Order: sequence, then structure tokens, then C-alpha cells
Amino acid sequence: MDWKRSLRDRLAARRAPKKSEQELKDEEMELFTKYYMEWKGGRKSGNTSYTNIPRFYYRLPAEDEVLLQKLREESRAVFLQRKSRELLDNEELQNLWFLLDKHQTSPMIGEEAMINYENFLKVGEKAGPKCKQFFTAKIFAKLLHNDPYGRISIMQFFNYVMRKVWLHQTRIGLSLYDVAGQGYLRESDLENYILELIPTLPQLDGLEKSFYSFYVCTAVRKFFFFLDPLRTGKIKIQDILACSFLDDLLELRDEELSKESQETNWFSAPSALRVYGQYLNLDKDHNGMLSKEELSRYGTGTLTNIFLDRVFQECLTYDGEMAIQEQMKIHGQEPVSFQDVKDEIFDMVKPKDPYKISLQDLINSSQGDTVTSILIDLNGFWTYENREVLVASDNDNAADVDDT
Repeated sequence: MDWKRSLRDRLAARRAPKKSEQELKDEEMELFTKYYMEWKGGRKSGNTSYTNIPRFYYRLPAEDEVLLQKLREESRAVFLQRKSRELLDNEELQNLWFLLDKHQTSPMIGEEAMINYENFLKVGEKAGPKCKQFFTAKIFAKLLHNDPYGRISIMQFFNYVMRKVWLHQTRIGLSLYDVAGQGYLRESDLENYILELIPTLPQLDGLEKSFYSFYVCTAVRKFFFFLDPLRTGKIKIQDILACSFLDDLLELRDEELSKESQETNWFSAPSALRVYGQYLNLDKDHNGMLSKEELSRYGTGTLTNIFLDRVFQECLTYDGEMAIQEQMKIHGQEPVSFQDVKDEIFDMVKPKDPYKISLQDLINSSQGDTVTSILIDLNGFWTYENREVLVASDNDNAADVDDT
């Protein structure tokens, strides 16, 4: 090493003028930019895949592309068949129940058999690959309820598995009717599903085949009224599974379903026949359709004109008066103040916007049925307006019964 030269350079550097703070910053930025571009360039040259956006849209085949449509249908059918084979069948479910019962952990809670986490995992290992998805710590924790020994109910776990299998089976069954393959059913798709489901429901055995079309229409209307509020003409399969309507419909598979349950089930034969009878009684000219005048006689004939106009999609004109006032005058009752009723409804609903009530406000308030009955039916309004008197009367009657 040349010590003389190094010492001379060192002394020369000390005599050089010091750089300003701005110059140091500029130099730092220049070096940063240089090294960053080198790093970025090297990375780019190694892998360029990130510059390409992956394809996320696949065009549906047009009507004239018959071959593509057939290919798509066959692909979906194969996919659904594969998914169906992944589900537990009856024999596998029976084997699962046998294993759970064999590995139960004492002591029992009444007649309820329990199982701890250790035995839970043992059953998972023996039950086979199809059951593996159910034997996780997450599911065990989800079903754990204040057991002093840290166990879960075998029956609750088995019911959980059964429910999951049923949901997947139903999802696959509904998907077979999804002609578009987009995860939703159109009205015609749901009609076909229910029509082909009728022969599998023992509680509908008594229906005449000539009545099937009306029954299907009645059933489909309930699904679309509640699950398609924007009237798009289609319902997500996910929404069908999430609501209770399908449970009610499939409840008709029970051959021993009580009369009380049938009366409260919209999809039962007695319920459908009752609706059909009401429809025929209203249809005075027997043309298969209801005019506004015919519909106005529904129930006790107290539906408001505004409600009827809304049903027939006509323009609404309030002119500062509620239709309920008109009905009260007709039935010899003293009209109420619109402002009083309006204020009371807003107090019940408590909408986000103090000047209007939205559909979501009604849902959130859990008062939608009360508000609707107040606005469309005189009897509903009268019942709400006199609710305190009715409660007091019920209490007096109950007291009289107790005294006797």
C-alpha cells in the first residue's frame, strides 16, 4: 500500500469545501434512484408475469353457438356429478354415527352423549377422507357450550354434519335447473324445479294434476316476492338456501306432518287450496284475472284505494289525505289526523333519514308488518289504534277466568 499517496489524498479531502445539506440530499436521492432502478430492472428481467392481467371474464356462448353451449352444459353436469360424489351417502353417515357413539366420553349429560376433542380427532381419522372437513378445531369450538369437561354433544355435531350435507345436496339439485349457469334461477327455472319436486312430497299426493300449474305459481310467487324485491326476474341460489322457504317446502316430505303444521305452511295442500278458493270467490267474471274492483272485496272489503292503486301500478295522489280517512268515513268512524299517524309511524320505525322511510328502515325496525297493516287496511289500523283497550280487555277476561 502507498501510504504517502493515501495520506496526501486524505489531507486533500479535508481541504476540499464541505457539501451543503441540499447537495448531500441530492446525492443521496441520486444513489437511491440508481440502485432502485438496477434492482427493479433485474427483477423485471427475471420474471415478467406480473405485467400480464389474468383473464377474469369468460363470454357466455351465444344462442347460435350450439357446440359451445353443449360443451358448457356437459362440463357443468360433470362438475356437479363430481361434487355430488364428494358428499356423504347414507351408509357413510351411518358409519359416522357408529364411530361417534363408540368414542363417546363419559359422563353423559342426562341422555345426551358427549365427546371430547381427543376422541373427536380419533373419529376424524377413522371416518374417511370425505369427513375430514368436519373434524376441525374451528367446528369443535363452534359447538362447545359450557361443558365442564370441554366436550361437545354428539347429536349436535351429527345434526351439523347432516345439515351441511343437505345444503350441499340441495345446492347441487338447484344448480341442475340453473340454465344460465350463473348461480341464480329465473322464474321458469324455479317453476320446473318445484313441478318436478311435487311427486316426491307425500303431503301433496292428494293434489289433482290439473291443479299443479296453480300450485307451482303460488309457490314460486312467494319465493320471488320476498327474494326478488327489485323485480329482476331471477333469484340467487344462495338466497334460496339461506331463507326458510325451502325448508317449509321440503317439510312436506314428512308423511306424519300434523294438521296444525300444514295450516301454517304456505306450501301445504290446504294452504294452496285456501288461496285458490279465495281467488275464485273474488273472480266474479271468471276470466282468470282480478280487476281492481274484484280485489277490493278481499277480506272484509277494507283495503284502501291507495293500496289498490299501488298494486295495479297506478299513480298515487294523496292531496294531503290518507286513504284510511276515506275508509273510516265510509264505515262511520271519526277520521284521524294524518300528521298524528305519520308522526307515530316515524317514531316506531326510527328511520336514518328523518324525512323518509326506506325498505331497509322497515326491516331494521321489525315493525314492517304493523306499519303496512296500518296503511293498507282499516281493520289493521283500528287494531293498532285501540291496542291498549284490547290488551286491557284481554287482561280483564283473563282475570274473570281466574276468578271462576
